Amino acid sequence: MPLCPGHVLPFVIIPPRARINSGKCPCLSGPGHALIEQWNPVGLVGIITAFNFPVAVYGWNNAIALICGNVCLWKGAPTTSLISVAVTNTAMAKDERVNLLSFTGSTQVGKQVALMVQERFAFEDADLNLVVPSALFAAVGTAGQRCTTVRRLFVHESIHDDVVNRLKKAYAQIRVGNPWDSNVLYGPLHTKQAVSMFLGAVEEAKKQGGTVVYGGKVMDRPGNYVEPTIVTGLGHDASIAHTETFAPILYVFKFKNEEEVFAWNNEVKQGLSSSIFTKDLGRIFRWLGPKGSDCGIVNVNIPTSGAEIGGAFGIINAETCNSN
Repeated sequence: MPLCPGHVLPFVIIPPRARINSGKCPCLSGPGHALIEQWNPVGLVGIITAFNFPVAVYGWNNAIALICGNVCLWKGAPTTSLISVAVTNTAMAKDERVNLLSFTGSTQVGKQVALMVQERFAFEDADLNLVVPSALFAAVGTAGQRCTTVRRLFVHESIHDDVVNRLKKAYAQIRVGNPWDSNVLYGPLHTKQAVSMFLGAVEEAKKQGGTVVYGGKVMDRPGNYVEPTIVTGLGHDASIAHTETFAPILYVFKFKNEEEVFAWNNEVKQGLSSSIFTKDLGRIFRWLGPKGSDCGIVNVNIPTSGAEIGGAFGIINAETCNSN
């Protein structure tokens, strides 16, 4: 599969980085002062991973934990059992012998994590040659099953229709097929249950006033294939747009000004990754600042999907807590 090499990169990249960074002096706090960073073991580290990146997420947690001298206990998703360890989530969460627990999965299951409803803004000065391919890849890459998959696309009212039309044309060119084929961008959903959740979300979006302008159906082919979908016309506060769905559904909204759209970005309980497309440097710094995005990962002019292996990855807010 094209993404397979990326799944094992944490094992290649993180251990040497961890060895190099442990004990370093990351910054100076003032004249005559120094700050030394020392990594100490905590004991037993539990790692619970989801189906979509069962090796990569385990890799970056496991590598850092081992470098620091910890012992790791791994529990993978039931549907990726060939690369998992048969231990229950509940047992690991309740076992006081586990000194630190890393969890990657849905909010519904974890109750301590927020890994969905990623946001992207395209302002009137955005480069549409960046916006359209970035939105497409972030929305349909891995068939919409990444924790950093884009769910909500906020587009300034002056360019909204143009962006939607460009996206529809781009969606029509998506190469669908066997994910083992390196020329294929778009593969199947993980399970039949995921297909049912996709169909349920599409119907709910319609009930709440949305219009499906592209896709919305199950594909007539073997496997759990669904059409990548674009929905417009919903209100920014529509409950379906605030709902976690691991499926390739992109909700597109119009906005009028910066203050309005920043508030919409932050009105959901979840928020792992967000991105802004603009050429305005002042707006970029406001987006990165305390009154900007409250997501754990804040991007500028790049897709929401993916994460820098060597950087922090996670989100803490009033409702949920995730640490990876």
